[in-house]
Amino acid sequence: MTQLPIKLSRSDRRLLKGLQRDVTRPQADVAEDAGMSRTSCWRRVREFEEAGLIVGKVALLDPKLAGFNIQVLLLVAMTEHTDENRLAFETHIGRLPEVTECYSVAGERDYMLQVVVEDMESYTEFLNTEILKHPAVRSASSTFVLRRVKYSTELPITA
Repeated sequence: MTQLPIKLSRSDRRLLKGLQRDVTRPQADVAEDAGMSRTSCWRRVREFEEAGLIVGKVALLDPKLAGFNIQVLLLVAMTEHTDENRLAFETHIGRLPEVTECYSVAGERDYMLQVVVEDMESYTEFLNTEILKHPAVRSASSTFVLRRVKYSTELPITA
């Protein structure tokens, strides 16, 4: 069952836009920018959390400064397109900290993963032991990121 989008007022959109940019700002500043009182602003934040619109609050790290020098976009093709294979692979991927994102995709491949590792040796080991040895995987193709041109976690909400 898919959820319908939440109806957002103009103040809601300003609030969410501000929170996406910097969730650590003082409550009074966020409320003022959204055109709300502090009380109604943070009540609305709690409502968004309960509804699942706000799914978490995190610190975004610079991968290179954290020691992850290799970023790979990994395309994976499955041996068979069964529910059992899909579930087994997705469960396996969910346990791998090197995989920061995983998408089921349409086209010649079945999944696209974003993988971060310290170095090429680590990636080779990861690819051979965690991906290619998985019984649901037929093949994999790696594309190495040279540099990040744009990175954003912000959804393009207009206020």
